Amino acid sequence: MIQLVPIEMVEPATVEHLLDRAFGQDRHTRTAYRLRAGTRALSGLSLALLDGRALIGSIQCWPIRFDGDDGSSRPLVLVGPVAIAPERQQEGFGRRLMEASLAAAGETLPLTLIGDPEYYGRFFGFSAAATAGWRLPGPVDRHRLLARGRDIPIGTGSLGPRVDVIAA
Repeated sequence: MIQLVPIEMVEPATVEHLLDRAFGQDRHTRTAYRLRAGTRALSGLSLALLDGRALIGSIQCWPIRFDGDDGSSRPLVLVGPVAIAPERQQEGFGRRLMEASLAAAGETLPLTLIGDPEYYGRFFGFSAAATAGWRLPGPVDRHRLLARGRDIPIGTGSLGPRVDVIAA
């Protein structure tokens, strides 16, 4: 039986093993990891899918911030990674995790992610419309930097970890 649970119910090492299998052990060099450095995944938005006792998928959401060139600072949530065990991909589990996490976030929470614009735009309402002036702590394909929700910052500025939510 497939069960959706808070990610805190799964051993962190098991989640890390799934992420290595889904994205490779070099995943820590990616820009998204720099964005969330020093923070912990947000409870309530970060979820796991279990098949019996086996972890088959996870989604994590992270506290980040936008520091505008105008002096403003706005909290955001970085969505991802969404990881599915390679042998269980194409079964709709990634979509199920996204839907559950987005439902928990509600319509107003400002969210961002780095991902396929056709998929995340079509199914989840993410867009690159507001992100053209955003700077990240590493390389990113501009068309893959997406956002959704109310109060998405518009303009130029930098994304980084939200240090008021410290990792345990």
